[in-house]
Amino acid sequence: MDDQGRGPGPRPEGGGKAPREERPPGPLPYEGVWRFTAPAVDASVPQARHAVRDLLVRQGVPVSDDVVQGLLLIVSELVTNAVRHAAVLSPMLAVEVAVGAEWVRVSVEDSHPYRPTALEADHGRTGGRGLLLVREITQEVGGVCDVEHTAAGGKVIWSALPLTVARVV
Repeated sequence: MDDQGRGPGPRPEGGGKAPREERPPGPLPYEGVWRFTAPAVDASVPQARHAVRDLLVRQGVPVSDDVVQGLLLIVSELVTNAVRHAAVLSPMLAVEVAVGAEWVRVSVEDSHPYRPTALEADHGRTGGRGLLLVREITQEVGGVCDVEHTAAGGKVIWSALPLTVARVV
C-alpha cells in the first residue's frame, strides 16, 4: 500500500476521484498512507482510536462528523477483535489509515491465519457481533469492507468510507 492513498485500492463507488475541473492536479494535502504497530493488548484499543482521530485532525482531512464517529467505532472493533482473537499467534498488530481525495480506508492486520466472518445477531450471546457492526456501519455510509489474507499468512480487515455521507433525497 505504497500508493499514498491514491492507487486502485478499495474505496466506495464513484472511484474516489472528483471530476478534473474540480480537483487540482496531483495529490491533495491530506492524501496519504500512515501505518503504526501496537501490541495486541487491551490498552491498544483506545490508543489506536485516539491515534486515528488525531491523524485525521492533524492532516486536515475533510471528513464529516458522522464518518469520523463510524470510523472510530470500526477501529475500536477491529483492534478489539485482533486483541481478543489473534493475540496468541500475533502479539503485534498493525493499523493503517489511507486517505484519498474522497475516501478514507482503515485496516487492521495481524498474523493469525483465521479469517473471521460477520456473524448474525444472536441475542443469547454477548459479543461476537464486531464484524457485523463494522459491516453495518460501513454500508450505512456508502462504504465497502472486506477480510483478506496477507502474504505472510495472516489477515487484514479493512473498511473504506467516503469522506462525506451520501444524503438520500
